[in-house]
Amino acid sequence: MSIPPPIAMLAELTHRCPLSCPYCSNPVEMAARDTELSMRDWADVFRQAAALGVLQLHLSGGEPAARRDLVDLVSAAREAGLYTNLITSAIGLTEARLAALDAAGLDHVQLSLQGTDAAMADRIGGYKGAFARKMQAADWIVAAGFPLTLNVVLHRQNLHQLPEAIDMAVALKARRVEIATVQFHGWAMLNRAAMMPTRAQAQEAGRIVTEARARLKGQLVIDYVPADYHGDYPKRCMGGWGRTGLNITPDGLALPCHAAQTIPSLEFDNVKKRPLADIWYHGSAFNAYRGEAWMQEPCRTCDRRKLDFGGCRCQAMALAGDAAATDPACIKSPLHAEMQELATGFSVDDEAELVYRKSS
Repeated sequence: MSIPPPIAMLAELTHRCPLSCPYCSNPVEMAARDTELSMRDWADVFRQAAALGVLQLHLSGGEPAARRDLVDLVSAAREAGLYTNLITSAIGLTEARLAALDAAGLDHVQLSLQGTDAAMADRIGGYKGAFARKMQAADWIVAAGFPLTLNVVLHRQNLHQLPEAIDMAVALKARRVEIATVQFHGWAMLNRAAMMPTRAQAQEAGRIVTEARARLKGQLVIDYVPADYHGDYPKRCMGGWGRTGLNITPDGLALPCHAAQTIPSLEFDNVKKRPLADIWYHGSAFNAYRGEAWMQEPCRTCDRRKLDFGGCRCQAMALAGDAAATDPACIKSPLHAEMQELATGFSVDDEAELVYRKSS
């Protein structure tokens, strides 16, 4: 099997974050501050990534602005020849710090949005005043000349704000908006009962996105992640396991995807102990679900296996108890009906109590 080099790498610089989003994709057991890779460690990883073939570097967290050496990290990535995208809540960014990041070579900023008004955004983010700071930061980002992407995670409690979120992206002069229906991993799994969208919401969201794409063509790019639990086929998760990108955790573990640690059978290598290229091509976790040999029926003989690669391994683990099983989001999975019944089994309560992400 020919393994292509990765195109993108997500560098989770820290799990520290001022927000407490109950859908956070960070693991419930987060990396402590004293285990984080140093500036020198990260610079070495960036050089190895560029040599491996990585073109795009996404600087994430937690909140990457919690790292006091963020400007130096961006500079190191630029020296390595990587295109840099800062994924941020904007808490911790100032106009002066954005100017320093610009001078260091930052290419793009992705700003998270938990709601289209202060009441919703601050409640979901668990941080009073966050919405106002995000709006100010968006103005600074655009004024500094950075391309801006808004990332809006939608769920049952805020899906009614989807039209306003798209309008807000236009008003803030964003070039792209990512409309991402919540993925039930990490902290989101703890909040599944409170955040599961209804079928009507999922269908309406698809209609709104389709209409907005036609209306705003050439003005705003709209990426859309639909609701897993209400679909008939799984997404092409990560473009295929170990095919296009990788994640590095704050303490240096190399992962095929952000939720891979939920699969207990996998062992992950650390970039402080093994070269990145060796991990990518020969690491057991990266090779676990590459190709088709691992597939069970109905995936093994399905004509969609080269389109969606059997779907999400982490979702299969969570719902089927077997990471090699067909993703239950697929209509051909024996668990598909059970998954859809699960999606309709939660009562609709917009004030349902949330389990907020705890800071590491």
